[in-house]
Amino acid sequence: MIHTPICDLLGIQYPVFQGGMAWIADGKLAAAVSEGGGLGIIAAGNAPGDYVREQIQIAKGLTRRPFGVNIMLMSPFADQVAQVAAEEKVAVVTTGAGNPAKYMDLWHGAGIRVIPVVASVAMAKLMTRQGAAALIAEGGESGGHVGELTTMVLVPQICDATDLPVLAAGGIADGRGVAAAFLLGACGVQMGTRFLCAEECTIHPNYKQRILKANDLCTMVTGKRLGHPVRSLRTAFARNYAKAEYGGMDDEALEALGTGALRKAVVEGDLEEGCFLSGQAAAMVHKIQPAAEIVREVMEEAEPVLKGATKWVR
Repeated sequence: MIHTPICDLLGIQYPVFQGGMAWIADGKLAAAVSEGGGLGIIAAGNAPGDYVREQIQIAKGLTRRPFGVNIMLMSPFADQVAQVAAEEKVAVVTTGAGNPAKYMDLWHGAGIRVIPVVASVAMAKLMTRQGAAALIAEGGESGGHVGELTTMVLVPQICDATDLPVLAAGGIADGRGVAAAFLLGACGVQMGTRFLCAEECTIHPNYKQRILKANDLCTMVTGKRLGHPVRSLRTAFARNYAKAEYGGMDDEALEALGTGALRKAVVEGDLEEGCFLSGQAAAMVHKIQPAAEIVREVMEEAEPVLKGATKWVR
């Protein structure tokens, strides 16, 4: 069985995190992943503290195993959610879209392991100095907000830049990706897109079907002009947004164009005006299955790949 330092650090069975996907990763999904031996993560997104507390309580009612909360630091409710996470004493906080320095003492005082998502060596070094417990190196193949570097390039550089455990994210959806992450120096992985088709994921059926029908060229990145690029499926909305982005629309109108689009995808399954966030790995997702089965499957797939790697060595 694959067992790495991140398992010992967090008290989990398998070194698999479920990504904190806004409007998607709720208490039910997080609990299912944790029950399956991984680390489930509730996404705070732009939600207020009361919503996050409710989802934490749902997860606590479904599992006694560790789970986490992902906090988007650009959210207007970040202060509220940071306090809720401390009060609820969740096992892990993962962070994105900013520097969590001002919350570190609060979270550490509550016994929380802080594991920031980083997309550059500079941020990895900064988070190491500020007392992070581990790091998630997320390449631009991932869904949602993305950086410039690919997972293949980013992960080894992050591993060289820190002594902390590193998890790889971006483009990982099966055991081959898990094995590759280990060979790059990571001791675990985070997957988001694969869990979109978990039975416990409550997104609209249209969303799941778009993932299941995805091909290798299924995604595109928009939002670069505004400084926060986002990867999503190539839908009518994404194409129209790209045209507006480079067609002279001012920044305020462009921001307004994207407001509410993710909710339209997740809740309503709106194929025309919904923004279906997805990583490039969508083409490797072929079935709807329980979250626990996903966790076990990728681990079981990784073992023979790792053992088979020696056939290339003479």
